[in-house]
Amino acid sequence: MEEAIMRAVNAFALPEGEIRIEAHGNGHINRTYKVTVVGDRQQYILQWINQYVFHQPIQVQENILAVTNHLRQKIREEGGDPDRETLRVILTKDGKPCYHDGEDNWWRIFPFVEGTYSRDLPDTPALFEKCGSAFGRFQRRLDDFPAESLHETIPNFHNTPWRVEQLEAAARKDAAGRLKEVREELDFCLKQTEWTSRLTDGLKSGALPLRVTHNDTKLNNVLLDEKTEEAICVVDLDTVMPGLIAYDYGEAIRTGACTAPEDERDLSRIDFSLPLVHAYTRGFLRETGKHLSETEIRSLPWGARMMTLENGIRFLTDYLDGDHYFAIHRPKHNLERAQAQLTLLKKMEERWEELLGALEA
Repeated sequence: MEEAIMRAVNAFALPEGEIRIEAHGNGHINRTYKVTVVGDRQQYILQWINQYVFHQPIQVQENILAVTNHLRQKIREEGGDPDRETLRVILTKDGKPCYHDGEDNWWRIFPFVEGTYSRDLPDTPALFEKCGSAFGRFQRRLDDFPAESLHETIPNFHNTPWRVEQLEAAARKDAAGRLKEVREELDFCLKQTEWTSRLTDGLKSGALPLRVTHNDTKLNNVLLDEKTEEAICVVDLDTVMPGLIAYDYGEAIRTGACTAPEDERDLSRIDFSLPLVHAYTRGFLRETGKHLSETEIRSLPWGARMMTLENGIRFLTDYLDGDHYFAIHRPKHNLERAQAQLTLLKKMEERWEELLGALEA
């Protein structure tokens, strides 16, 4: 593997000099390395792209290149530092955004953003508000980007009605013989179908415009300045695609405002923190509010419900199929994940007026 890594590094347009490489981070999808060129003040991040998850690496990189080029121009116009406030795709020596080594391995390189760190969960509302502002700026700066020009690198990623169809198909097939265990969870999911097309119907009718969406709006995808702790840069752009703004808002609330881990087995611990919801919403709308229609703003809480249901459905579908998609660490892990998500959804339904109230705070 060391030889493959060096071949990849040498394929990119980096400064000349001695190369040093070390493993970096603990991501679960792509393998990541920090690259140092002796004599060059800039360090770099080299990633092996997981082709099992991302079947079209070139399309993924073309999306990232197009979006970051647009962001860099916007940041320059605002008087900011594009090398610090967004990623920059390093091209190969023949001008391509990623490198194929001939052995079915795909690689890419970005400059390392110095003096930053990330956090997995928001310890305070103030931190989550900064996260909301970061993803809000991301959206605002891409307001005039032609979202339809991007590749849909994961088809039907947030097509909730399609996810319901996949769940029904998995239940009919019952490949792992687990249907009898999940009757209650299955029935609950299928009872939600009266609203599962709410967002996709809004897109079809034109009431909700197509936008560039990040699709993985977790706090740890925001780099924070080590000195000021301000949100600097949104990273992990693999899932940047055309979508609805409610998807990004909803995923942030689902993951950041929940009071327990995604796979919590003690369902009594699961709820959402209203102060965190208010904080994120405040930061997000401060950046995006003037650019969104009233219909889009009113769709945001529905995004929280939709993303929570959708993830519950995906976990339950994988459990019925025999745990082929999501990595598990115990026999009923995917079922426990599904139960946790569906419990969170029930809390959202019970406290729906409070969720809506975050838009007015």
